[in-house]
Amino acid sequence: MKKLLIVTTIPGTLNFFLPISANLRAQGWQVDGMAYQVSQSAKHIKAFDRVWDVEWSRNPLDPRNLLIAPQQIQKVLAEESYDLVNVSTPVAAFVTRYSLNNLRKQGKVKVIYTAQGFHFYQGGSPFRNAIFLSLEKLAGQWTDELVVVNHEDEDAAKRYGLIAPDRVHYIPGTGLNVERFNPSNIPETEVIRVRQELGLTPENPLFLSVGEFIPRKRPEDIIRAFAQLGRTQVHLAFAGDGILFEEMQQLASNLGSQNQVHFLGLRSDIPILMRASVATILASSQEGLPNCVMESLCAEIPVIGTDIRGTRDLLKNGNGLLVKVGDIQALTEAIAWILEHPEEAKTMGKRGREFMAAYDLRSIVKLYEELYAEALS
Repeated sequence: MKKLLIVTTIPGTLNFFLPISANLRAQGWQVDGMAYQVSQSAKHIKAFDRVWDVEWSRNPLDPRNLLIAPQQIQKVLAEESYDLVNVSTPVAAFVTRYSLNNLRKQGKVKVIYTAQGFHFYQGGSPFRNAIFLSLEKLAGQWTDELVVVNHEDEDAAKRYGLIAPDRVHYIPGTGLNVERFNPSNIPETEVIRVRQELGLTPENPLFLSVGEFIPRKRPEDIIRAFAQLGRTQVHLAFAGDGILFEEMQQLASNLGSQNQVHFLGLRSDIPILMRASVATILASSQEGLPNCVMESLCAEIPVIGTDIRGTRDLLKNGNGLLVKVGDIQALTEAIAWILEHPEEAKTMGKRGREFMAAYDLRSIVKLYEELYAEALS
């Protein structure tokens, strides 16, 4: 029996790997999961053969990361003798690779790092970029195979020699359930219902933003651009929660847009909300490969996104509109363009769904199967 351990800093990030786990377990693999307090999650206990807790924090300066976690990781590996360890997210990726380097040098385990977006990137702070690039170069020495999810990171990994070029693998994400966002599977009655919930009439175009209310998502830019648009019949909805939630509500009120901007919190009906919209908006300064953009394109809804890695990969073929990070005027103009060119916007969305075939869950699972087989050969 082949044995795989998937490691992320927090349980939520393990969700990206659940389809891969399910597929391998069906083939007779033992697939375990490791994350902070993962044993408290019934969902993950069911999704893996076994789960392991590890004491670390998303804060890279937390002393537990290097004082406690390595011993716990090494103890688990001593018990289970995994063939492969696939690690993702910054703290987990660095600490796990550091902890297992002696074992991998002895040929006892292969370590794969899935980078969901390096913490150094074009447009980032030069000082911050230098620090994270140095850390990735160091940890690259403890890595057997590196997976990147966008072309900027692929180029960077090879250019900076993080790992041998033939061990850099471009795999576009961890897979998306394309059919969940298939317009044919989203009842029009549900679309009407959600628009009624928001108090919209057919004359009220809706824009949607899906994501956590955190600084790098830049929700303030969207609210300011929307207010600058000055079209009272147009509405904007945010689906998500986070530390900036109340501050953004206050901003919308201060700008006089409180009756047009809807703060929905966490939602389970994202496909319906997307189909109820004329476009989705993502104003982030940093992404790896944004799921909300992929989901929107699957639903045949065009996207207004910032010209950053990941988003650029998804929209560069005319599946949406790209604007510069922080350019509120350009964001306002992109919103206006969608409103003034409805047929062209619909064509963008349809083109986007065709483009998403390469990101389908089945294709990604197959690529991971091939990667694991190559690593074990």
